Amino acid sequence: MLALPLVTALPSPTPAEPRLNSLTGLRWWAAFGVFGYHMNNLAPLPIADLLHLGNYGVMFFFVLSGFVLTWSARPGTSVATFYWRRFARIYPAHFVALLFAIPVFYSLDPDPAQWWVKPLDLGVLLLSVLLIQGWSLTPAIIFSGNPAAWTLTVEAFFYALHPWLNRVLAALRSRGALLIALGLVVGSFGWRALELALPAVNAAPIPVPVERLAEFAIGMCLAHAMRLGWRIRMPLAVVVGVGAALVVIATVDTATAWLGPVRDVVRATQTEWMLVLCALLIAVVAARDLTRGPGWLSARWMVLLGEASYAFYLVHATVIYAVIGIVGQQPGGWSELLWYPPLLLASLVVAFALHLGVEKPLERRMRRWWDARHERRAATASAA
Repeated sequence: MLALPLVTALPSPTPAEPRLNSLTGLRWWAAFGVFGYHMNNLAPLPIADLLHLGNYGVMFFFVLSGFVLTWSARPGTSVATFYWRRFARIYPAHFVALLFAIPVFYSLDPDPAQWWVKPLDLGVLLLSVLLIQGWSLTPAIIFSGNPAAWTLTVEAFFYALHPWLNRVLAALRSRGALLIALGLVVGSFGWRALELALPAVNAAPIPVPVERLAEFAIGMCLAHAMRLGWRIRMPLAVVVGVGAALVVIATVDTATAWLGPVRDVVRATQTEWMLVLCALLIAVVAARDLTRGPGWLSARWMVLLGEASYAFYLVHATVIYAVIGIVGQQPGGWSELLWYPPLLLASLVVAFALHLGVEKPLERRMRRWWDARHERRAATASAA
């Protein structure tokens, strides 16, 4: 998304952990938020600031990725097997989605009015095929190919580091892991304050995968602490309330004398507060599943949507921009809500076709091939 000895095993404090289906359900809502963010380019609504917050669904995915990979780590799984499984999980759907995206986002003679269409460049597209486009600092390259796939460059970087970061975590108790997570959050706020105080720091070129590593690491730390028995004692209603307050502060302008300065500070550090919210939401929902049993987020329809959320994420922007290319950007207003249900339905149809026709079957076949190959090697070594 890599070749290491087959004998290197991933550490894990316990042999197996229960599935946290509510987190799968949450994945759908994060993907839905990103859908709303992109729909604003087709059919702007008066709540554009609220829709813009849907972009933080990507941050949620990064934190959740660190959590899930650490939670589900199994003893005896080699590093090479881990890498292959992640490749099998991510790449087939990415490649097919890229093929569908190219006609929408590229042209031999692009129309200047269609700002999202770029001149066809096979060299740049090759970066997308290899999932290394996200290391560039040039937007035209970062968002090349299927524009949504820049996040896969970041995920590939996380996957490469995970087995080694997990070894470090294995030496820590839950308190140590939580202190690291807290330190990463505090460090994120500190870095933001430094950027605001020193513009030269803000202009420093930092590749996106490195910039987002703290989000993944925080998810890893939370999962490790929970595997060792830690449970956050916070009602979900409190997290929802904090999230609602953050949304109001970020999107509603007020003239209140005391609230104005608070709003300005929160908006300046909005990304960091969203990171805290994502981490709390994942920890609280996971703890609820473990202590109180599954809730509505683990309902079958929610889990199905969550399982297809990766495919949905890959194709929804392609569907939206294909429609923009036909009808153009709409003038805006509440009447534009009529665009949302059919575009959501169309994106879901394409997503489930990709999920059920490519993502799941190819992942299953690739994993079976790898496991059979490993068994043959083991049998040969045993016979020798």
